[in-house]
Amino acid sequence: MRTTWNGSLSFGLVSIPVGLAPATKPAARQSDVSFRLLHRECATPIKQKRWCPTHDREVTQDEIVRGFEVTKGQFVVVEDADLEAIERADDSRSIDITRFVKADDVDPIFFDRTYYLVPAAQPAQRRPYVLLLEAMQQTETAALGRFVRAGRESLCLVRARGDALALETLFLAEDVYSSAEISEAVEETKVKKTELDLARQVIDSLAGDFEPTELASEYRRDLKALLEAKTRGEEIVAPEPTEVAPVIDLMEALKASVAAAKKPDAEPAEKRTRARKARAKAS
Repeated sequence: MRTTWNGSLSFGLVSIPVGLAPATKPAARQSDVSFRLLHRECATPIKQKRWCPTHDREVTQDEIVRGFEVTKGQFVVVEDADLEAIERADDSRSIDITRFVKADDVDPIFFDRTYYLVPAAQPAQRRPYVLLLEAMQQTETAALGRFVRAGRESLCLVRARGDALALETLFLAEDVYSSAEISEAVEETKVKKTELDLARQVIDSLAGDFEPTELASEYRRDLKALLEAKTRGEEIVAPEPTEVAPVIDLMEALKASVAAAKKPDAEPAEKRTRARKARAKAS
């Protein structure tokens, strides 16, 4: 596995050689199809110029500096040297563990980007990696830490993911919006026991195992099909508009959902999962 950073994972007096490898593709946060902006008349890619409206001319890269807007239209210039002065001059290349916490206590909302921690190539250097992995699995803990990469400090969480250690870079507390406004909006809303019972029945009827292979984007599929059709010169026909479902009573909607789940052709999710696994095992 190709690593983008190599160093060590340290806790106490233990140092584990590791590499950092992205766990997701670069385009994982967006569609894997990218577009260029073209001039409609000639289909030529548009070039974006760096233009100074004061001097009414294009400027070169060496004429450009960073600026922080203090008030509307008023900026302070920030030079590269200013940023270099506050960068962490840490060449230890170490992910320093500061605390072990219960894995379930960490809200995934703080997760930014996921990486795999790749063990060293030498078998002897893998033993501390496996030791930490199994210890964290048995104690159901994760490790909070920090490391410096390209002069910038990152907070992180190291957790067990199957037979590997994964590292999550973390958002700061100030980067995560509070949900207090939502809590205030719903705290006075009460539901009836009958509604809750029906809702649980609907949940039970749709319960099943998490299958990562089922995570597929219909939009991404349709976008690729559209591009292939346009490449072949086919005419694209707009789909019929979807009818808006009428608003119905909550209790009626729950009852109808439960009734639909009980129909003979509505196979329980658990049964579907067992059947899928049986087919996979047979193949």
